[in-house]
Amino acid sequence: MEEWIIWMMEQFGYLGVYALMAIENIFPPIPSEVVLPLSGFMTVRTDLTITWVIIYATSGSLTGSLLLYGIGMSISRDKLEEWVERHGKYLRLTKADVNRAFHWFETYGYWAIFLCRMLPLVRSFISLPAGMARFSIVPFLFLTFSGSLIWNTALIYTGVILGDSWRDILHYMKVYSIWTYVLIIAVTFLTIWWMRKGKGVRLWR
Repeated sequence: MEEWIIWMMEQFGYLGVYALMAIENIFPPIPSEVVLPLSGFMTVRTDLTITWVIIYATSGSLTGSLLLYGIGMSISRDKLEEWVERHGKYLRLTKADVNRAFHWFETYGYWAIFLCRMLPLVRSFISLPAGMARFSIVPFLFLTFSGSLIWNTALIYTGVILGDSWRDILHYMKVYSIWTYVLIIAVTFLTIWWMRKGKGVRLWR
């Protein structure tokens, strides 16, 4: 994958960075943890500049997020509730759970969108519930841009600083990703456990 990413940047320059980050937001198996440090390294190796790499990378992140946001907008609350009525019993979900989830996002959505832009995997998919909850587009764009800018800048500058040793960060990013996934799984199971105990309402207040 690294060779393909390098080829994209060498062939298309800033547009390659933009495309990679847009795809990364839709297709997580192409991780920003690889694309961004390598982009930073490419500013040392080629005539790409740090400022423009950050701009194009963040623009790509915004584009990919908007696409997922649009997909989320196409899924109405009624359709989701209808799906839960048909299949929710297998996951022990009810329409009330859907309502609580929407209420939670309406209450904490600002923090969720901003902070999740700096978490592996979740940074991509947070745009879907934002669209489904009809989160206002202007705050969504601002929070997505801000969180992506921080994440992108940090990893790009790391690649610049490390230079030829940019791969060294991949180990630490892998550990960071693993712990993030563990936390997500733990929170998910705890949520399900509380809901089964009849205390789920507390989680959404």
